[in-house]
Amino acid sequence: MTQNTAFLGAQNRGGLAVVGIILLAGLLVMAGGDEARVLLRYDRQGIETGQLWRLATAHLAHLGTSHAVMNLLALAILAALFGDLLQARSWVLGIIASALAIDAGLWWLEPQVRWYVGLSGVLHGLIVLGAMAMWMNGERLGLLILGGVTAKLAWEQALGPLPFTEAAAGGPVLVAAHLYGAGGGLLVALPGILPGKALSAPADAQPGKDETTEE
Repeated sequence: MTQNTAFLGAQNRGGLAVVGIILLAGLLVMAGGDEARVLLRYDRQGIETGQLWRLATAHLAHLGTSHAVMNLLALAILAALFGDLLQARSWVLGIIASALAIDAGLWWLEPQVRWYVGLSGVLHGLIVLGAMAMWMNGERLGLLILGGVTAKLAWEQALGPLPFTEAAAGGPVLVAAHLYGAGGGLLVALPGILPGKALSAPADAQPGKDETTEE
């Protein structure tokens, strides 16, 4: 039997701490109900009057409880999937870059969008980032995930939201945010291609590549 001692290594704890902070913030905003959602959402008119905090907080606010639970659960799944691969700084950069890409895309390319809430765009960026790290680490699953998210984005841009997503979210789905968020994650991942595995945790902090015992 092989025993992995890397899962709770410093790199992993840092990344999981970042995810934990986002999860906690999302839960607090969810507990705030409609008042918190209206106060924190991306609101074009509000931003025009100087309410710049909305550019950050919009990604933590949601349409309702089902929307919030769905996205926060997805984030927890990504932490389990990529938690032993990505460095803490990669989680931070991925979240920031995806959020900024969504904000910029909505502001300059989607002026008709008056308001927006949700973490799903950032999640798409993290999926791309994590899948790229997997691929650069020699894991075929990363390439499969990239193919799947590319197909999903293509469907959404051509045909609109997947049939079940609006019912699950409890409201309209802004597919442009998914595209922009994925682009932000890709921008963070691309510099790691040339040096190789730059976004992944060091080899001695990955499962099966440090202390092991055989029985």
